[in-house]
Amino acid sequence: MRNPSHDEQAARQLRAGPEDPPWHRAPQPAEVDPAVLGTLLHRHGWRRRGGAAGRYGRWTPPGPGGGGTSLLVPESRAFPDSDDLLGEALDALARSDSPSAREVLISLAVPSDEIRWWRDTPDGPAGAAPWTADDQLRGAARQLLLAAALATRARAGYHGARHRRPAAALLENVLVGPGTGGRTLTAFVPVATGRPLAVRLHQALHAAREAIDYRRATGGMDAFDGAVEAGVSRELTEALGLLVRGTEGARVAVAWAPGTGVPEGCAPSAEPVEFSPGDLPALREAAVRYLRAEPSVPVRVTGAVVRMRRSGPGGRGTVRLRVLAGADVPHLRVTLDEEDYRIAGHAHLVGLPVRLHGRLEREGGFRRLTGACGVVPVQVDEAERDRLTKSLRENLDFFEEDCGDGGPAAYGNGDRG
Repeated sequence: MRNPSHDEQAARQLRAGPEDPPWHRAPQPAEVDPAVLGTLLHRHGWRRRGGAAGRYGRWTPPGPGGGGTSLLVPESRAFPDSDDLLGEALDALARSDSPSAREVLISLAVPSDEIRWWRDTPDGPAGAAPWTADDQLRGAARQLLLAAALATRARAGYHGARHRRPAAALLENVLVGPGTGGRTLTAFVPVATGRPLAVRLHQALHAAREAIDYRRATGGMDAFDGAVEAGVSRELTEALGLLVRGTEGARVAVAWAPGTGVPEGCAPSAEPVEFSPGDLPALREAAVRYLRAEPSVPVRVTGAVVRMRRSGPGGRGTVRLRVLAGADVPHLRVTLDEEDYRIAGHAHLVGLPVRLHGRLEREGGFRRLTGACGVVPVQVDEAERDRLTKSLRENLDFFEEDCGDGGPAAYGNGDRG
């Protein structure tokens, strides 16, 4: 099968359907601010090489092969032929082989804050990189974004399983640019949906850098306690450790979308925050400190019983709940005394959730409820009850496998769950 040419790919992009995501559609000249385009070109390494002062500039792409391509970009829409020049510039970007051209088009299609990672790794033969380098960079980058997303939900030294679902949802609209062999990577965070994520990451990176410097200068870890308010956590320090490990150094920069202004409390420049292998001991100490310092949390939880187990026909047993309210985790593991275990089993059989009290323990990521007591069934409307009963029937084989022979009978007298 013949591979499509660059011209054919660009034409296909221009014919994208109305239901396609915005980054699949080429930005239109009427939608582009010439000043924003100029800022993006400069940010991504394009060089201005003359042009008519006050009218338009001539831009060439980065790298030694850029001399044969140039864009004429008007200074503003006051230039009479601005739409024509912008249309030609956008068409040239769509046909360019330069990765930076693709990045400029993404930022024009979806106004985004840009987050860029660099890892300084030793070159292999002929500049080759290890197969795992790209996976390590992308894994560290995702963990950093997730840590920042968690910090938009709550300030905590250790998040564990809390807020994972909404934090992960915040990453769904983040776009990724082309990478280069595990050494650089760019993420585009749409301003409309992800600005809080970019702001939190920007502040957390600077706070982490200051806390590390304080630790290396004085031996004290106190600065990491105050850094929690800026978004630093165990999750973020572990992500930074993953980013730096195996390198000679790593950097992260957050650049704000042109035309949207600098967020309050943030620096306007896109100077990268640098980390080195010498920072790893402080990052490891901080991760341990955050885990130990985060307290257990008293909660009143409502949840649906999805799994039950105990070693004999009587006594204490373990229940797994799908959390409906009261805790910011999707599931909880709870150990109950004999009477509460019996009540939980009966509520499950009739399709009712239960409510109980206890403490979320940090060990295990806040997935375990200790000191649980006061289990009572909770009445729900018919629609919710039907949904819970349907879920039970759909997962009947799962319950039988986990609880032993007898399936639902395991929840009654003489159970084996």
